[in-house]
Amino acid sequence: MADEYKTLRLILGDQLNASHSWYASKNEDTLYVIAELYQETSYVKHHVQKVCAFFAAMQAFSQALMKAGHKVSYLTLDDTKGYTQLPELLNSLIEKHNVALFEYQLPDEYRLRSQLSEFRNKLNIDCNAYETEHFYLSDSELGNYFKAGKKHRLEAFYRKMRTRFNVLMEGERPLGGEWNFDSKNRNKLKQKDLSEVPEPLVFANDVSEIKERLERHNVSTFGTYHEQLLWPINRVQARELVLAFCKTQLSKFGFFQDAMTCNADDMYTKKQWSLYHSRLSFALNSKIISPAYVVETVIGYYYDHTDEVDIAQIEGFVRQIIGWREFVRGIYWVNMPEYGQLNTLGAERELPDWFWTGETKMNCQKHAIRQSLDYAYAHHIQRLMVTGNFCLIAGIDPRQVDDWYLGVYIDAIEWVEMPNTRGMSQFADGGIVGSKAYAASGNYINKMSDYCSSCHYDIKSVDSQNACPMNSMYWHFMTRHEAAFSKNPRNKMIYSSWNKKLPEQREKTLSRAMTYLNSLADL
Repeated sequence: MADEYKTLRLILGDQLNASHSWYASKNEDTLYVIAELYQETSYVKHHVQKVCAFFAAMQAFSQALMKAGHKVSYLTLDDTKGYTQLPELLNSLIEKHNVALFEYQLPDEYRLRSQLSEFRNKLNIDCNAYETEHFYLSDSELGNYFKAGKKHRLEAFYRKMRTRFNVLMEGERPLGGEWNFDSKNRNKLKQKDLSEVPEPLVFANDVSEIKERLERHNVSTFGTYHEQLLWPINRVQARELVLAFCKTQLSKFGFFQDAMTCNADDMYTKKQWSLYHSRLSFALNSKIISPAYVVETVIGYYYDHTDEVDIAQIEGFVRQIIGWREFVRGIYWVNMPEYGQLNTLGAERELPDWFWTGETKMNCQKHAIRQSLDYAYAHHIQRLMVTGNFCLIAGIDPRQVDDWYLGVYIDAIEWVEMPNTRGMSQFADGGIVGSKAYAASGNYINKMSDYCSSCHYDIKSVDSQNACPMNSMYWHFMTRHEAAFSKNPRNKMIYSSWNKKLPEQREKTLSRAMTYLNSLADL
């Protein structure tokens, strides 16, 4: 006969928060359940490293809870193969263990929160839902900062967060006299800088058994598989990664946070994929570590090392976590589910197949995509201004863009992925997240990277047969949305420049763009 428990508590794969109040006391009558589920591997096609990382982290968390004295049931795909959906599994466990109370933490994806809410409404036993106790802002507070359908701007929100939580503040004023030092953080890596790029700290977590399970249960994945997973899967490793970032990358993080290169690797060291970025997003989004811990640790290091780390570096890092990360979460929750249907620009083209292979003659896209396939990771500018910019100006269906970003990146959970993709990157939300569409020609990529110097296409040409596709496609994008975009003061100079071109020059540019747009698969 199965053991009986009064309470069943569900822990989802992105709820690995050891500091949650649930674990403050141990109760022999409470069973914690962590389960590998086919439904979570199949709602989009995921990168193999992403699935392996989440399952490995879930296993590690279950072991840590058991070691701490809690009753835990870890269910692998072998154990859950008979259950197509989470509610089926929960009903079975509740009956098996004669459970009188079901408890769960509020999921951070609308899909799962709705599923568990429906399940709760049908239960004939008591049920409680808890906050995850992870973010700076609780779920109940989001409505105080965000309103559905309203256009919000990061800077105003970021200042409120800094003030409320007393982060990098001197009384009521920001440390250093400025709220934002972003103007100092737009530097390109020059040849002399490449040898100084630090080798990234990576881990060697054996996920071979997990990979065997995925194959045994026909879980479809893509991307490069590493038997020794390089990502942190427990709190010890995550904290080690925080410290390594402080010691080796923080001093130049802001300075080079937008930079990209394809010339930093050698036969011994692979480092251009990580550069000066912390790569803490998986540990954060799975809740292995908290944003408060990261911010407090990094700021503490800054105060102890002001001779090597200046204010621009620490402010740029803090803004990403206490600002942007909390901001997109608020945008997501007050606008769902309608947000997931927005397509303001009417983009309908198909995502080219080379997004799944990296086999394109466009050097910027090739490196950003192959890196994503190799590591399940790319930094924010690669996502926004390389692959994202291409999809924007090419008019790719935002649903397909969403699915690719949600699947390919190890840190992609819908609450953080969708506002970044459908909002910031694709402007499909009409400006709820960003004040303008982040469209750019190839000149931006040339300014911030060394991709263009070894590209098949000519970055300096707009309308020749071998011109950089981004150049003419940019102008085509801006002209087809001129009615909407020309009203934005930030676009005034762009349209002024376009209108100064000779009619035959404009026609030639648009013709070249159409040639590319009609053959995206061949670029």
